Amino acid sequence: MESHQAVDGLLCLFSKASRDLSIVHHKLQKEFHQLYPHNANPMNLVGRLKKIEEEMSSLKDQCMVLPPSQVLLNLQDLIDKARTVLVGNKTLLQRLQASAGVPVACDADDLSYDNFNQIIDEWTVQVRSKTEGVDEPDSIDLNQLLFSAIVQDI
Repeated sequence: MESHQAVDGLLCLFSKASRDLSIVHHKLQKEFHQLYPHNANPMNLVGRLKKIEEEMSSLKDQCMVLPPSQVLLNLQDLIDKARTVLVGNKTLLQRLQASAGVPVACDADDLSYDNFNQIIDEWTVQVRSKTEGVDEPDSIDLNQLLFSAIVQDI
């Protein structure tokens, strides 16, 4: 009987500790919610960072499985889509600014946009330098040629 009482006491102690921790967690969450904007809650940020670390590990594993040419082909596709979306959104924003009578932000004033374009231009220069002398290849052949050249350089 004594061992059961000891186990019961231990379970009771763990239950109380669990309730106390839940109360502390709730109070911290409430306090952080009041102190910080919704997305800046330090507890949420730590959770998001842990999730990103897990996803990065998964992405790394997936990249190790894919052949380098496929990873680079996916990179080119991502660049193309990012440029299309970014340019489209920027154009829409400028139209909205013009229609609202707000001064339209020019491309030269947007450092992030300039940096993005510089990276895209550098990528394009790499593509052209690796494919000079190729007679009008289609985009897939161009990408494959570039990617194989880059992979050989690595």
